[in-house]
Amino acid sequence: MEQSPVEKVIIIGSGPAGLTAAIYAARGNLKPLVIAGKEAGGQLIKTTDVDDYPGFETGIQGPELMAKMRKQAERFGTRFIGEDVVSVDLKEKPFVVQIDNRCLTTDSLIIATGASAIWLGLPSEEKLKGKGVSACAVCDGFFFKGKSVAVVGGGDTALREANYLSKLCSKVTVIHRRESLRAQVALQELVKLKPNINFIWNSVVEEVLGNDKVTGLRLKNTQIGEISELAVDGLFVAIGHKPNTDFLKGQLDLDQKGYIVVKDETQTSIPGVFAAGDVSDYKYRQAITAAGAGCKAAFEAEEYLANMR
Repeated sequence: MEQSPVEKVIIIGSGPAGLTAAIYAARGNLKPLVIAGKEAGGQLIKTTDVDDYPGFETGIQGPELMAKMRKQAERFGTRFIGEDVVSVDLKEKPFVVQIDNRCLTTDSLIIATGASAIWLGLPSEEKLKGKGVSACAVCDGFFFKGKSVAVVGGGDTALREANYLSKLCSKVTVIHRRESLRAQVALQELVKLKPNINFIWNSVVEEVLGNDKVTGLRLKNTQIGEISELAVDGLFVAIGHKPNTDFLKGQLDLDQKGYIVVKDETQTSIPGVFAAGDVSDYKYRQAITAAGAGCKAAFEAEEYLANMR
């Protein structure tokens, strides 16, 4: 199998965290190599309107923002490989990163593979993503100001989404497949006090209604099988996220949900391996916080490499 010369730093992932890390690493003369993946750009590549990323007073499309960040990284000499990582070996140095047909080696590694929203898996949901179906209230809630929306889920994420949306929307309906919530009690009490939040229990979404935009939901009661319809302008799916860390199991410390455990914000359990963005951040999950973490990871990698000499 072909093996390349040892890199100073390899960055796995090409969302806001990975591309920001690449910009700073390239400006630090680390000559970064980004393994962008076959579907490059992270979650923003599937996001239409981005209104909360600083510097764009009228907003920007997610794919356009990712393209601008990539061109900026390329301007400073970042190299890109459009393949997926198959596995890594972090037990010895230099670290080994295996892609489809060759092994790469590197003195330092920044992991910015992100996390993927868990969706309901409905064809109608897929059709209307970005047209009223979202997995991020902070990202998209503003577009539903004064409107009626639904949130699917019963954990902390769902109630935080509902609480946030209650400040913007006229009505928020939380749909949960059981008759009791899994969220922490304090959060439940907070949400239940909001006059514009109500609950539909023991129900699942069977279909998202609408052609060019969401107009409602078809619901099924899990106990008696009754079908009903709920008129809403938007659907927020909040049944969890899955960090993209399957290729890291047994290589470094992950928490119970699979997120990379970090200390001092980006340092993983292995010196010289850093994490940035949603792959280690299950709380904020914003493009701007991911970008900030990418910046920090690049500085940490630069310092680590300087101390190796």
